[in-house]
Amino acid sequence: MSEGHRTDEPAVEVVPAEVAARLDAPTRAVLTDPGWRRLHPVTPVLRAWKAVAAVLAVVVVQNGDDLLRLDLPGWVLTLSILGGLLLLAVVGAVYSALAWRRTRYRIDAEAVHVERGILWRQQRRAQLDRLQAVDVVRPLLGRLFGLAELRLEVAGGSGSKVSLAYLQEEEAQRVRNALLAASAGVVVAEGEDAPEAPQREVVEVPPTRLIVSTLRSGLTIWMVLGLIGIGIGCWFAKSLTPLFGSLAGVLGLVSAVWQRFSTGFNFTVADAPDGLRMSHGLLEQRSQTVPPGRVQALRITQPLLWRSAGWWRVDVNVAGYSGESGKASEQSTTLLPVGTLDELGLVLAIVLPDLGTGTESPLDVVRAGLTGSSTEGGFTPAPRSARWLDPLSWRRRGYRVTEHAFLSRNGRFVRGLDVVPHARTQSLGVSQGPVQRRLGLASVVLHSTPGKVKPRVDHLDPATAARLLAEQTARSRAARAGSGPERWMSR
Repeated sequence: MSEGHRTDEPAVEVVPAEVAARLDAPTRAVLTDPGWRRLHPVTPVLRAWKAVAAVLAVVVVQNGDDLLRLDLPGWVLTLSILGGLLLLAVVGAVYSALAWRRTRYRIDAEAVHVERGILWRQQRRAQLDRLQAVDVVRPLLGRLFGLAELRLEVAGGSGSKVSLAYLQEEEAQRVRNALLAASAGVVVAEGEDAPEAPQREVVEVPPTRLIVSTLRSGLTIWMVLGLIGIGIGCWFAKSLTPLFGSLAGVLGLVSAVWQRFSTGFNFTVADAPDGLRMSHGLLEQRSQTVPPGRVQALRITQPLLWRSAGWWRVDVNVAGYSGESGKASEQSTTLLPVGTLDELGLVLAIVLPDLGTGTESPLDVVRAGLTGSSTEGGFTPAPRSARWLDPLSWRRRGYRVTEHAFLSRNGRFVRGLDVVPHARTQSLGVSQGPVQRRLGLASVVLHSTPGKVKPRVDHLDPATAARLLAEQTARSRAARAGSGPERWMSR
């Protein structure tokens, strides 16, 4: 049985003509040259090598054992492989060059326009007032040529991302500054470029802490156990057959561990007038800017092996990142890969400057949600009957509502706390499975932008769940109506 209420009705607001003119005026000159532009001429080279690397990886992983069994001289096999890769590189370069010739972009007062395609022409239009984040990505090979990729994350679900790859680093920064200024409603004199907003560094993750936290993660433990199991299998089989049979899984685990270290390397969080800024990456460096109010939901977690060190991880949902997966999702949605409680407080002060806790310290409320149980910290806990469905962590389950946010805690071995601003709640629902019905329990689900954070409160009393649904619906509707215009500098 399930029921839900939508809370995303648009607020109707009458804007005077003079106010509307003032809001539109700042973006009449986003760039000094508003015409069509092309990407950097080296772009086809950077795109072609990716195709060669992808095909080579598939051949090695899926056919590595068969290649070793071929009854061919070594030099013949080597020349065949090199010749195939060379042919593939030439074909990829030609196709990339044609694609580059048919790709161009233009930025006007309202949107970013991108045209591309060889056989099928595509036109993309990204509204500036729907801009969720702007990333400047510098891959290892691109840095050798002084190039960067500009990624625009726009609200709109899967496929809403707009990528401009590749631009000169100076041009990428200039376009980024112009887009953030235009989407904020900052007045820029016509014929001048928007200046870069100053930033204040808040948190920097030391490499030693990142390494130790990665070694303490469950992912590393599973990788070590997997390698030990494969080694034992090869020893009993007296061959490398078990290794080739498990190569894809081994590479996946190793890649995941390396990705966590590589993407979290040199991680810094800074505060700036144009939003939250994050910079990180070892091989591929990434600079992210999330404008104010774009974080839809936030989740704080602490694995069991991090508890003695007092470390926490913060992930977020951002509308523009909802369609990403894998490595891109890991990079985009991590707000703090590993940090202390004090650093967590500094980050929360930027993302959620006011939880609406009155005279209580916001950090004390968050701490109670992270480590407390039962009614500690003013949380409403799950009833005692929930122990039949969740015998280990039912005391940890609960929720608290403040003036500006909804908090839900859970997890005994992996502690977790979800925080959702009222204005960012998309919809709510109540669900009740057959076992829950028999025990007199129900769950409340808050629907945020798709992402890692999936806020919900399980195993509540049905009367409490129904009351929470009605009250939270009213809070969310009122918060959304008073959230102000998308261009935050005009509020």
